[in-house]
Amino acid sequence: MTIPVFLELVEMKAKTASVLPFLIGLCFSYYHYGSVHLFLVLLFFLAMFCFNMFVDIWDNYNDYKNAINLDYQAQTNIIGRESLSLKSIEQMMAIFLFISAAIGILLTVMVGWPLLVMGLFCFGVGIFYSYGPRPLSSLPLGEFFSGFTMGFMISLICVYLNTYDKFSWDFSTLGAIFLISLPNTLWIANLMLANNLCDKEEDESNHRYTLVHYTGLKGGLVLFALGNIMAMLAIIGQYMLGLAPVAVLLCLFLVPFIYKQTSLLWQKQVKKETFICAVRILALGSLTHVVTYFVGLLLK
Repeated sequence: MTIPVFLELVEMKAKTASVLPFLIGLCFSYYHYGSVHLFLVLLFFLAMFCFNMFVDIWDNYNDYKNAINLDYQAQTNIIGRESLSLKSIEQMMAIFLFISAAIGILLTVMVGWPLLVMGLFCFGVGIFYSYGPRPLSSLPLGEFFSGFTMGFMISLICVYLNTYDKFSWDFSTLGAIFLISLPNTLWIANLMLANNLCDKEEDESNHRYTLVHYTGLKGGLVLFALGNIMAMLAIIGQYMLGLAPVAVLLCLFLVPFIYKQTSLLWQKQVKKETFICAVRILALGSLTHVVTYFVGLLLK
């Protein structure tokens, strides 16, 4: 397996969907609580990254094995297209899963059982996202679970690890973390939504009835646009409620860029041409959010 093939197999280009929610959780921990346990969050980062690679390989593996559309199996899915060994892929998945689980258990021993509960939830979503008779990704729930798990849960776990000795499980705390993570949550959900918009016919040929199957293309595009609007409003709300420094308002300069990328997706829904629009919004939006938040920390 060549390096480019491996990077495509683990969807390396989409890793911003997990790294940036981690970073915004780290920034919020320092800004709101003045607390960072660097060793713990670095261990979590390694576990998170390994599990994310496992999940992406697992998705490709299950899509290949369960494909009804033989053209998809042989020509589109990377396993069939590159004639990859299923045994080697299974061994690779086992290694990534073991590393992630071992670190998770170690961290649970160090910080307490709430981490175990959160970790099991994330593991469950990751495994059943593409596994079983009706995987989550084949249902109109895929956008919710991908956005909530990667956008909110990663940030929540990061904040918990940094503040476990004084963390409060109340509405105020969870609401603050939810608002801080909401832009990432929406942009990650939009990434899945854009993917399903572009793959609507192919998904239906494989008996995958995603959210777009029920909303139609127009309804899905409206949801995509609303997600971007809500992400910007969430950033404004973070500052107004004192959860983020004023520097995050610089994210508003991205509005013309986000509008342009949304317009391109509205014009055509073609995987090789316009799916990248959602990737660009997620990458630049989340990165700008983290950078401006960090700048605000420095100025403070």
